[in-house]
Amino acid sequence: MKLSSSAFADGAAIPRRFTCDGEDISPPLQWSNAPEVTRSLILLCDDPDAPAGTWHHWAIYDIPPTSTELVENLAEKAKMKQAVNDFRKTGYGGPCPPHGHGPHHYHFRLLALSTDHLRVQPNPSCRQVEREARKFILAEATLVGWYEK
Repeated sequence: MKLSSSAFADGAAIPRRFTCDGEDISPPLQWSNAPEVTRSLILLCDDPDAPAGTWHHWAIYDIPPTSTELVENLAEKAKMKQAVNDFRKTGYGGPCPPHGHGPHHYHFRLLALSTDHLRVQPNPSCRQVEREARKFILAEATLVGWYEK
């Protein structure tokens, strides 16, 4: 499976508009080559460089297996299922590292699953969504961007 963005390349800087210093909107993401037996997808975004440990910015789940993209600013427009991030908000929370902490790397991960929907409580956390998804994983693709204040 391959995950990419028309807004930034793998290993490149994430444009300011997709961060807390800009419009704080979700970037456009595209993917291909999900396994044929995929029944749903989830997209996760987290920052393993956060001072207190991995910070979860976004989890969107129960994405139909026929989907091949998430459009820019989807988090605000979509009626898709989204988890509560570590900012304690449902949906996308853009990169927002501490000032002077150096570059933080943001891992966008797409997981192809063997189940059509995750059995999670209402308003789950990103961690809960990932924990449940790990039981059904078929394939995973990662796109990493960085941001620094």
